[in-house]
Amino acid sequence: MTSNITPAISVLIPIYNVEKYLKECLDSLLSQTFGNFEAICLNDGSTDSSSAIAHEYAAADARFRVVDKQNSGYGATMNVGLDEARGTYIAVLESDDFFYPNALEILHSAAEPFDAQAVKGNFTFYWTQGQRDELHRMVEPDMCGHVVDTREDMRIFFQKASIWSGLYRRDFLLENNIRFLETPGASYQDSSFAFKIWAAAERAVFMEDPIVHYRQDNESSSVNSKGKVFCVCEEYAEINRWLDTRDDGAYARSLRHMAHVSQYNAYLWNLDRLAPEFKLEFLRRMGDEFRSYEASGLLDWNDWSAWRALNLKSLMEDPERYIRVRERSCDDGAAKKALFALRLGGPKALAQAIAGRGKN
Repeated sequence: MTSNITPAISVLIPIYNVEKYLKECLDSLLSQTFGNFEAICLNDGSTDSSSAIAHEYAAADARFRVVDKQNSGYGATMNVGLDEARGTYIAVLESDDFFYPNALEILHSAAEPFDAQAVKGNFTFYWTQGQRDELHRMVEPDMCGHVVDTREDMRIFFQKASIWSGLYRRDFLLENNIRFLETPGASYQDSSFAFKIWAAAERAVFMEDPIVHYRQDNESSSVNSKGKVFCVCEEYAEINRWLDTRDDGAYARSLRHMAHVSQYNAYLWNLDRLAPEFKLEFLRRMGDEFRSYEASGLLDWNDWSAWRALNLKSLMEDPERYIRVRERSCDDGAAKKALFALRLGGPKALAQAIAGRGKN
């Protein structure tokens, strides 16, 4: 039975075949120091015992409820959660991750005094073996503890999307038509959702505290399915469609540029995860999309750093050569990255890459 009392926070928990991790996830909600929440367990057609586990928690605690649905993918499932939510704020907890005990208290205590539309904390990378945690800083310390207009201080856009260490006012999401793209599967569907939040937020608050243990042992390191290769492209098509519907005034140009830079970063990160047989096709698609921005007058090369511009122009002009050079030279080492720049564009490119190191 659903309570008539409006909870402060609705926690959306998308669930699909996670019986191995789900109890630890839901137990982390039971142990929260902040108790005024509802936990909406969104079972997306699991074929293991995940649904039964979620129903056990719902039977024992009225704050938990389960929505069982046919499998339709992450985006559609999360939109069901948004429609079901009754709280003033929305939080997201992935079912293979788990909250720190004071996570909701930290987020809510930051949101209320600042009338924040969005609050974002850090998180830790977590490995089950050895129960190892490593802090990942999403935001710089100078951004924390006060209101930030993310349309002006845009550093958050350079981070990978991570909607699960934050809190978002439900009315803010509704007013700005911020929902998930309903593509099949569970690849990249938080990308457009996260971008829209930071593109619309006048009052965001960032916190240094870690909020979530983000599990690393349940991740795939590459994309081997043809059906998932271009999911990230659909996310950025949705971002551009959403920007087309808005009148962002003085921020419109910078938000459009930030969408393109975010797309550039996400596509190159995706490129390195793809199975080899998909890389060239994906890179050609990337080149086509950026050429379309250039042709429509939406891409101004003056807004781009010299190194990013060279990198992007090189892949647009000759994707086959770009792939060859990248595969020969590019990994996580600084020396290899320097070699990549040198091979791509000679000494001038190397100087640009060095000059751009550490810059957004």
